Amino acid sequence: MEKILILDFGSQFTQLIARRVRELNVYCEIHPYNRCPEPDASVRGVILSGSPCSVRDAQAPVPDLTRIKGRLPLLGVCYGAQYLAAAYGGEVKAAPSREYGRAMLTVGDASDPLMAGLPQTTQVWMSHGDTITSVPANYRLIAGTKDVPVAAFRVEGEQTWGIQFHPEVYHSTDGTQLLRNFVVGICGCAQSWTPDSFVESTVRDLREKLGDDKVVLGLSGGVDSTVAAVLLHRAIGSNLHCIFVDSGLLRKNEFEEVLASYRGMGLNVKGVNAAAKFLGDLAGVSDPERKRKIIGRDFVEVFNEEAQQLTDVRWLAQGTIYPDVIESCSVNGPSATIKSHHNVGGLPEKMNLRIVEPLRLLFKDEVRRVGRSLGISEQLIGRHPFPGPGLAIRILGDITPEKVEILQNVDKIYIDALRAAGLYDKVWQAGAVLLPVKSVGVMGDERTYESCVALRAVTSTDGMTADWVHLPYEFLADVSNEIINKVRGVNRVVYDISSKPPATIEWE
Repeated sequence: MEKILILDFGSQFTQLIARRVRELNVYCEIHPYNRCPEPDASVRGVILSGSPCSVRDAQAPVPDLTRIKGRLPLLGVCYGAQYLAAAYGGEVKAAPSREYGRAMLTVGDASDPLMAGLPQTTQVWMSHGDTITSVPANYRLIAGTKDVPVAAFRVEGEQTWGIQFHPEVYHSTDGTQLLRNFVVGICGCAQSWTPDSFVESTVRDLREKLGDDKVVLGLSGGVDSTVAAVLLHRAIGSNLHCIFVDSGLLRKNEFEEVLASYRGMGLNVKGVNAAAKFLGDLAGVSDPERKRKIIGRDFVEVFNEEAQQLTDVRWLAQGTIYPDVIESCSVNGPSATIKSHHNVGGLPEKMNLRIVEPLRLLFKDEVRRVGRSLGISEQLIGRHPFPGPGLAIRILGDITPEKVEILQNVDKIYIDALRAAGLYDKVWQAGAVLLPVKSVGVMGDERTYESCVALRAVTSTDGMTADWVHLPYEFLADVSNEIINKVRGVNRVVYDISSKPPATIEWE
């Protein structure tokens, strides 16, 4: 399978480069700059990412390009371009002022293949503190801006280019065209990386890898595990065994509704109601990290107990997706823990199972496109992400059955209203949070002292960043009234208008 390699120098935009390349139906992989695999015949070209570092720093990242530069098409982006200039005889200095934001690029050589189809003047996005002040003698300038004369260059006699701006960012108006010029025009990629081709090749590979072995998968009702289950079912049929655990912390009626959806798909699913165990073990616990660890431990115990009842199972399937893979081998290692992730880590050691991860090459939006290619209903594919610990981390403070019931009722009113108003599919994730505070209210002629709930709705692509949704005031007013009138124990509703960063999507 043809591919583009992206060498990561720690830029916040590296994943975005990969996403833009994937959108061109070209497969690509991200690797740390210091752990680049040996380029084989499948590699059509290489992209060097940006970086928070300066090439002038003593500890600046230095890649080994001996197997790449001059042998394969190479594109350096921002730091990548500055490295290509500084390492081969040019000069990079601190910019007089940090160059950040929109700039107008003037194409100096419209005949250069990297500039093909771009207007003579186009908007680009700058984000750097250094600037290239001179280039080696065999480097030819092909574009510049008012403040950045060396905004794009090509190495004579090589298929090597450098650009000081970020074509992957939305604000670079013709950035997609520039990347298409490199990936398709220069590297010659056939644009054959499609959902249908992924399904075909993955099912074939799974059949070859798994043979007649049995596989167990923990379903969550979410998009990732659902798509993984259907891919595996298509490959191995009834040898796939799925377990769906009800922790008592799902949305209202979700356990029954999701089970019904899965049975309609012909999947071999066993539902396990373990609400009493989870809620009992969480009693009196307020710390969010302890909540997550208890839920993770209980899930492992319940899943393990159910899986042990199956005979001759050889594999554990997981819905791992590409951002998880990238994070595990990032330039600086796994990032600082903001919160523990709820997953089935630790099960393979306890169960002596091998792991199969059919989605480990895909970003979240690609998982959805593959799901549609598989014919999975939009009701499942279009579902908002839901945290593994469920409502436990949307109930701030200790967990009780009464609080769970209140939040389930609030959440149902909110989500049903989003659907009825045609807003659900315009929101990436929405949910309600039960706050650990009470406030004074008036209902009829009586004074009340009841709970406050916060509503949250965000737009995002993969959850790494998110912005709050500007829901109509009329909609919020109607939802607030319905919640307060119908949910006993709530007398105040607020709306969360925080973005990520600095806030997270969930409150705990």
